[in-house]
Amino acid sequence: MPDTILVTGAAGFAGSHLLALLHRTEPDAALLAWRRPAAGRAPAAATPPRPVPAGAAAWRDVDLLDGAAVRRAIAERPPNQVYHCAGVANVNGSWSNRRATLQGNAQGTGHLLSALRGLPTAPRVLIPGSALVYRPAATALAENAPLDPVSPYGQSKLDQERLGLAAAREDGLAVVLTRSFTHIGPGQAPAYAASSFAEQIARIEAGRAEPVLSVGNLEARRDLTDVRDTVRAYRMLMARGTPGRPYNVCSGGAHRIGDVLDALLALAATPISTRHDPDRARPGDNPVLLGDPSRITGELGWTPRRPLSETLSDLLDYWRGVVAGAPPPIAP
Repeated sequence: MPDTILVTGAAGFAGSHLLALLHRTEPDAALLAWRRPAAGRAPAAATPPRPVPAGAAAWRDVDLLDGAAVRRAIAERPPNQVYHCAGVANVNGSWSNRRATLQGNAQGTGHLLSALRGLPTAPRVLIPGSALVYRPAATALAENAPLDPVSPYGQSKLDQERLGLAAAREDGLAVVLTRSFTHIGPGQAPAYAASSFAEQIARIEAGRAEPVLSVGNLEARRDLTDVRDTVRAYRMLMARGTPGRPYNVCSGGAHRIGDVLDALLALAATPISTRHDPDRARPGDNPVLLGDPSRITGELGWTPRRPLSETLSDLLDYWRGVVAGAPPPIAP
């Protein structure tokens, strides 16, 4: 029988790219896409258009904080594979929304795993985690590096990971875990640095803003991967990753945020200056976040394919289209 594949958080940044990838590569599968009920979603104006093909999946509104609703939805359409992309992703906002962040990332995951335990045939489950579970370090972080998050978001993702590990080790669920480093690309909300720069440049080019770009900390260095490479890693891990074994998803190279800004400004069609905005700085921001991809490369053969220059060009073109009212098709 064809697989039934569930993607939670399918309307989000990584989830939408993953759904588009599965639509292209799993033509015989039944794709199920969960999103927040309308009352819990961000306003439409705050959510950029996402690359979800029309008719790609059967959509359902499911509140992951409602355990009974999660159990009903799982029982009605039992999946063979589950990509759990839902959760709270705003690191900066986690300082003022600690409870909601913990609930969205840990409690929602607990409800999902509990519902999956009750199925006659347990599915494979992939839980994308975060590199922010690690203790900050100036060198590349491998999976055996100390875990010591410095933000409420990082703590919530560590709690989520521990739930997945317990389900794999104690309940026998085939749960594969990632510690994903920073991924960027078309469709990302402008709350994140590269997307914020690109969105501001597109507005300035269109004459909708003065030619001054607001920036936060430009000295931070981040391991950046194109989101399309990231979700390709998720699909490979679903197929061949070892349950209960975390995998870094990263490039192995760190880029200064100021250099990312300079690369985008070089693509701009008009001269633009910058000004520092202290409100864009994150409390306790890690100066360096760099991953070691040896495990995923050695075990699965995954490496990023897209150079940063291509990702940034695609990101700026995407925002130019959004500002013009016609987002361009996103290259797979």
